[in-house]
Amino acid sequence: MSEKHLKEAFISNLNGTSLLEISLGLSVAPLCLLCRGLLLILYYLHYGKRLNSRKYSLLLDFFVLVSPLLFSCTVLSPVTFFTPTIIAAFCAGIFSKIYSQRKHETSVPFRQMVKHFQETYLDPEYIPAITVFRVYVNVLTSISILAVDFPQYPRRYAKAETYGTGLMDLGVGAFIFANALVCPEVRQKSYVTQPKFPNLARQIFSVWPLIFLGVGRLLSVKSIEYHEHTSEYGVHWNFFFTLAFVRLAASLLLAIFPKNKSWIVALNLAVLYQLILNTTSLKMFILHGSDGRDTRVGFLNANREGLLSVFGYLAIYMASVQVGLCLHKCRNSVKGWIEAACFLLLTVFVLFVFLCMLQAYVDPVSRRMANLSYCVWVVAHCLTFFICFVVTDLMLVFTKLLVKGSSVPCCWSVVKPPNTSTKHATEASPVGGEGKLLHVCLISAINKNQLLFFLLANVMTGAVNILIDTIHSKAAFTLCVLHLYMFFNCLIMHLLHAKNIVLKFW
Repeated sequence: MSEKHLKEAFISNLNGTSLLEISLGLSVAPLCLLCRGLLLILYYLHYGKRLNSRKYSLLLDFFVLVSPLLFSCTVLSPVTFFTPTIIAAFCAGIFSKIYSQRKHETSVPFRQMVKHFQETYLDPEYIPAITVFRVYVNVLTSISILAVDFPQYPRRYAKAETYGTGLMDLGVGAFIFANALVCPEVRQKSYVTQPKFPNLARQIFSVWPLIFLGVGRLLSVKSIEYHEHTSEYGVHWNFFFTLAFVRLAASLLLAIFPKNKSWIVALNLAVLYQLILNTTSLKMFILHGSDGRDTRVGFLNANREGLLSVFGYLAIYMASVQVGLCLHKCRNSVKGWIEAACFLLLTVFVLFVFLCMLQAYVDPVSRRMANLSYCVWVVAHCLTFFICFVVTDLMLVFTKLLVKGSSVPCCWSVVKPPNTSTKHATEASPVGGEGKLLHVCLISAINKNQLLFFLLANVMTGAVNILIDTIHSKAAFTLCVLHLYMFFNCLIMHLLHAKNIVLKFW
């Protein structure tokens, strides 16, 4: 077999892993974020100043926020419980040290501190968990698209061939979910009335970079005979095309239906698509082609997975719009966000029960078809992931209240109650707040240029695969390559952010 066919076989005919293992793997990211925040607060407690060095902040962010993810999905994957358990124990140790060394003026009973914490007001203009969720989806995707070509990346984490729940199967849907959370329809204030169809025209224009990137990827892959998994999207289709068409279709639906009813549209779309799969020959067509022999003759046959899975991804997008609208309701207190997290947790429980029923009586999860089970699974796991970040932020807010003057980038700012004379004046930080720390935060840096980060990761993945025989690499070499690859991507984002450069021209 040629090297191209070897690499294609290496990522084909896989069956995924369990829902529990994916949940455990995803818990690493929120724990890393918590660890970074606690370390910064401990630094302030010891030295009486914030870590303002760009160089050291970048290194801290990379080795605490990114590096553990690389280890957990490669050499530490055989012991799935190990990484989150160790990080959680480390976080508990740091918090214990902070709590025991807090200043005397905050030495009040723990129960009273919890009560004060629940009554604390947060900046309602910024929800850090949304930013962190979107960035980490991008980071995890960037790690996986290269790591999957190395033997140290477990085959069970890669995309399943037909049915199954691999980590990378979730990543595709999570990318759609993350984009919908901040779509214009969600960010637009409810009291602002704008014509819907001119807004739709703007959306049509805004997707041209995705079409351009999709065409560019298609031409580059075909010209250099790069290895590709045909049953993923088809012969000519790719994820950039899917994302563009989903955004266009969603904008049209949101121009027709009320956006606060988008969950009804999502449910109807996903259920109708599943009914068609089960009652017609559409499922057999997607899996085996029009002649039952996996033919790829003709545009529809050649790209059937990519074209027809758009319906499932569109349902995920519409469901995420509803989630985004729910999250952007003004909740400016800790108590309000605790109640919101509990409501989301109840929603997750219902979705997982529904998923178990679907898998038992309707159809197993299939990313290839983007069926109803896949849609429910993606929404449930994305909500779980998001809740973890909300809980992490609340824990950091509580710790910041123990150490007056401390700050954590990409974390909620504590503000004065709205009935006070100075609106949104910070309590936990001096004048200027935590916004001054944004220039030394890797999460903020990636957030400013997310599409560029994803594009750069794709280009570098191709370059590494051309230059290196990935499937015969040793563990030490694999870790070095992955760390260099991610550090270079992060460094570029960091430098652009330091110079306040946003490469968005559409």
